Amino acid sequence: MPRYTPAVYRRRLYQVILALYMAVLVGCAGMMIGSWLNDRAIESNMGRALATVSDVGWLRTTADFQDADGIYHSPPTGLLYPTGLGEGQQVWVNYAFDNPDLVKVEGREWTLSIIPALSSAVVSTLIAAALWWSVGAITRRAESGS
Repeated sequence: MPRYTPAVYRRRLYQVILALYMAVLVGCAGMMIGSWLNDRAIESNMGRALATVSDVGWLRTTADFQDADGIYHSPPTGLLYPTGLGEGQQVWVNYAFDNPDLVKVEGREWTLSIIPALSSAVVSTLIAAALWWSVGAITRRAESGS
């Protein structure tokens, strides 16, 4: 049965930290790219409607609106860029004709995702750096026998 040294543990923990850090960075990039793709899909085939905010929740803000054909929609995934909306409020929304569940508040763009994505990247960088330093300090102390 092999006996692992602190150096082996350090190397493996560094690999785990790097893998998790890279996953977070991919997620941050995905937040911005996904928002840009959604805006592009809406703008390529855009409809406009007056929506009534029906629920403001922790995970999503939902609104009901009537499309150009007179069909009522309440997108299950909620509105894109809903910051500052209140229940019962009426707002203009833009939606994709070919996918009326893809709805954003009029005048708001994908650029609103930059600050949350960058702040998440900064926080994850600080956490990864602290973990990296901690793993190095602990395993080096174990190597020296203190």
